[in-house]
Amino acid sequence: MKLKLAALIPLLASAALVALLARGLNRDARAETTSPLIGKPAPALDLERLDGEAQALQGQVWVLNVFASWCGPCRTELPVLGQLAQQGGVRIVGLDYRDTPELGLAFLKRHGNPYALTWLDPLGQGSLAWGITGVPETFVIDRRGIVRLRHTGPVTAQDLNQRLLPLIERLKRA
Repeated sequence: MKLKLAALIPLLASAALVALLARGLNRDARAETTSPLIGKPAPALDLERLDGEAQALQGQVWVLNVFASWCGPCRTELPVLGQLAQQGGVRIVGLDYRDTPELGLAFLKRHGNPYALTWLDPLGQGSLAWGITGVPETFVIDRRGIVRLRHTGPVTAQDLNQRLLPLIERLKRA
């Protein structure tokens, strides 16, 4: 009897581990994530401009999207970001993370450019100030320049309609 019980322990432990891993995999990895920047002023981006016109963002609700030409999920979210710019009536600023100007410009030309302004961050220095942990990441900034949302992973149509657009509309009315 003791021998049978001892044989069951590894089996039960393995089943518990599988259940725990499955639960973690089923969580929404694209969920809104916390950031020490939420509720604080957006860090300044003093970088080389890759594309677009540098205009003041103060007094406007705007979105920062961190992307890279080598990032597959960044490519898939570009049409959704284009919808965001159109439907949300906001300027989207791109931050090209750890890329070269040639690769960044070719990527935007090939896959579409939803950004009103794009900064180049070849060494990741600008991204460091924003606490970037990977690409893509997206932030919503209010009229006073305060970070209100951090979204990790690609922005999907569901994210756009359920989180970003409602938040942007609220911030624009505030």
